[in-house]
Amino acid sequence: MANVVLKNEQELTLMREAGRLLASVFSYLDTLIVPGATTMQINDWAERYIVDELKARPASKGQYDYQYVLNASVNHVVCHGVPSEAQALKSGDIVNVDITLEKNGFIADSSKMYLVGDVKPIAKRLVDKTYEAMWEGIRAVKPGATLGDVGHAIQQHAEQNGYSVVRDYCGHGIGREMHEEPEVLHYGKPGKGLVLKQGMVFTIEPMINQGKAKIKTKKDGWTVVTSDKTLSAQWEHTVAVTAEGVEVLTLRDEERL
Repeated sequence: MANVVLKNEQELTLMREAGRLLASVFSYLDTLIVPGATTMQINDWAERYIVDELKARPASKGQYDYQYVLNASVNHVVCHGVPSEAQALKSGDIVNVDITLEKNGFIADSSKMYLVGDVKPIAKRLVDKTYEAMWEGIRAVKPGATLGDVGHAIQQHAEQNGYSVVRDYCGHGIGREMHEEPEVLHYGKPGKGLVLKQGMVFTIEPMINQGKAKIKTKKDGWTVVTSDKTLSAQWEHTVAVTAEGVEVLTLRDEERL
């Protein structure tokens, strides 16, 4: 617990605003991510919207010497897909768009899967089950629960549906810094790991593979792909532990009841 920064109500109010703005970026992109759009266009659209419309900062740009506003990970790319003018989306592609945004000193982090054009049922199932796995993890969040409970809920759902959980990457605490303690694994054992307390804020962002969990990084030093070239999917939300349970700070309009 020594390195986990608990957020007070004033800080959570600012984080809610960052999360709300980030959710609006995805709403803006929803009609733009279509066959023929390049991943660089998606990057540029998001940057203009964040900077010009929201008067916010794209938090990923410049972080770890990364030049872009977002990651666009297509098909067998697990994460950290680098935007490219040469990569045009095709009908049948699935793409994860991962964006961070900073407003008033606090950062929100979220990602969404997009189905481009006519996507095969086998790919859509992976996307849907990955989304469900993320929510299984989110529902496990409450004071007194453990990070092992969260990871187990995700892992169980993914594996019961015939998929594997990437173990090389994890969720993370977030606030004034993009990456804070704790690390949030997407696998685990119930009752194990850090006990959750009110005021903790972290991301839940499972990466689920159609085939084996093994991955590799391409020569660009960023792009991570499945070793067996099967499809991969990821969803992500920033969540806060509340007195009652959990609040999703990056909830999108289509997810509200």
